[in-house]
Amino acid sequence: MQYRAFLAALLLTTASPALSAEPTGEWLVEDGVARVRVEKCADKFWGVISWEKAPGGQDTNNPDPAKRTRPTLGMPILLGMTTAASEPNTWEGEIYNSRNGKTYSARIMLKQPDMLRVEGCLVGGFLCGGQNWTRVPPPPPQGRPPTPQQVQAALVDFCSKLPVLPGTTH
Repeated sequence: MQYRAFLAALLLTTASPALSAEPTGEWLVEDGVARVRVEKCADKFWGVISWEKAPGGQDTNNPDPAKRTRPTLGMPILLGMTTAASEPNTWEGEIYNSRNGKTYSARIMLKQPDMLRVEGCLVGGFLCGGQNWTRVPPPPPQGRPPTPQQVQAALVDFCSKLPVLPGTTH
């Protein structure tokens, strides 16, 4: 009888497709200098700098002189990531690097539940570089948990602060 239960469980796990995960949450960048909050707005994932080790950073290398004094805290860096058709748990879009003021084609891959691989490439997919980001565990709950309406309102607020890229809406 135990053998049949084991066999049934094995068949169920091998016959069902792998569940897709999403990269939403708070991520610590590889060198530990910032955290990026990733959320899904409409059908795309966006990542915004949510914490800096050294507060007060500015986007001084932005090619647009009008943006060189904007704070890096709250700045979107993962831009419009959409599901990659070729690989599970992979999304493609763009990434902005405030250290050099450039935007690259990018992809993010959820390698493990607590590890996000982030890669940026020059045009055409050549000369790629990347980092592994680590998921930041959520803080322990304090007080009453938020209502579904509060959670939805926070997500709407998050998404409303993102730029609209040409040809996209959120």
